[in-house]
Amino acid sequence: MSTSKTERLLNLLIMLLVQRHYVSKERIREILYADAPSTDAFEKTFERDKEELRSLGVPIEVGQMDAYFDDEPGYRIRADEFALPEISLESDEASVVALATRVWEHARLAEATTDAVGKLTAAGLDLDLEALEIAQPRLSADEPSFDVFWEATLTRRPVTFDYRRPGYDQPLTRHLEPWGVVRFSGRWYVVGQDIDRGEERVFRLSRVVGAATMSGPAGSFVVPPGTDVRAATRRLEPATPTEEVVVLVRPGAGAVLRREATSVEPDVAGPDEETPWDRLRLQRAQADELLAFGPDLYVEAPASVRDEVVARLRAAVGATS
Repeated sequence: MSTSKTERLLNLLIMLLVQRHYVSKERIREILYADAPSTDAFEKTFERDKEELRSLGVPIEVGQMDAYFDDEPGYRIRADEFALPEISLESDEASVVALATRVWEHARLAEATTDAVGKLTAAGLDLDLEALEIAQPRLSADEPSFDVFWEATLTRRPVTFDYRRPGYDQPLTRHLEPWGVVRFSGRWYVVGQDIDRGEERVFRLSRVVGAATMSGPAGSFVVPPGTDVRAATRRLEPATPTEEVVVLVRPGAGAVLRREATSVEPDVAGPDEETPWDRLRLQRAQADELLAFGPDLYVEAPASVRDEVVARLRAAVGATS
């Protein structure tokens, strides 16, 4: 996939996400598609880019620029409709779980995201940059295979990879036409057509073993119209065990976890033995969700979740060393 396409899609996503009002098609062309050789070329590219984003679960909204005149339609992305479905957010927190924020955390795309904001600001647009704020420091633990699946999704190229399934001694080689990559319940998933089985499947990226590889030319397959990768993930992912998770959180940290906790016990001795921590009891929590809070969180129980958190941290450190 060319860098220009990645940046163009990010530019479009961010432009529509941080706008306070609808943006006209002409304004979008002027800022993001100025190099289009003709109006027809712009229309085709713009329509294709919108469908690319919608296939990734981005809710692009279409509305009238002026409520009193039936003029040309405008476009925007409402941050409050672009949040993780399982988390209840206040209006000023909805942007935390927007895709742009999640993309910002990924090292490879961070530079492109920053450049996009810079270009839009330089163009004199009235931006709502709060839509890109991160409420508290987060420790990124993205999967090594993320890049390959992200590129394959945008270029429509099949991917071959080894996948570790529970109950199997050896990884299984799978072949997938990826329709989209999505984060759900604290984990990264890829949704697509399993070529070997001939049906829709969801794969957790943390279970991909070794290097995933793309094959075939760009545009090798077509994503079925109306595909919603987030809905597919919720539908196909097995139910999460409901074992209670007990964590210690530093005072002032873990606002999202505190809202979901069944109980909060303050002034508990923490692992650093210097300042008191708070003990939270959660009905459920994934290791990836807990990793996001870095040194502000310690898992007390169960041991399986604590061991997975430790293993993921060690893997992240090893990947960057």
